[in-house]
Amino acid sequence: MALIELNDMSFYAHHGCFEQEQKIGTWFRVDVAYEADSARAERSDNIADAVNYLEVYQVVKQQMASASHLLEHVAHRIGEAVLSTFVSVENVAVKVSKMNPPLGGDLDSVSVTIRMRRSDL
Repeated sequence: MALIELNDMSFYAHHGCFEQEQKIGTWFRVDVAYEADSARAERSDNIADAVNYLEVYQVVKQQMASASHLLEHVAHRIGEAVLSTFVSVENVAVKVSKMNPPLGGDLDSVSVTIRMRRSDL
């Protein structure tokens, strides 16, 4: 079993409850960590036997392109898509951070982290 992490992926997207967020958009950071059975890949040294993290990135990118009101919803969609797309992934953690949220103060980001197991599907 391996823990694979994609860290600090940046996306410009239109998630948020406020009309301005939906129109103008803002920057988001996404971290995805997943556990997968890596025994075959460890022995073969062949990408076909691994969960290709380029393909995981593409799944995240696709989900980030679809607007949502809540970070919880975005994170859940990403987690569900990773588990549905990659059958050897046993569990996944997804952290979505909105950079410079419009809260009227000096704040770097606000984040939501969800954890899902294959059995949650």
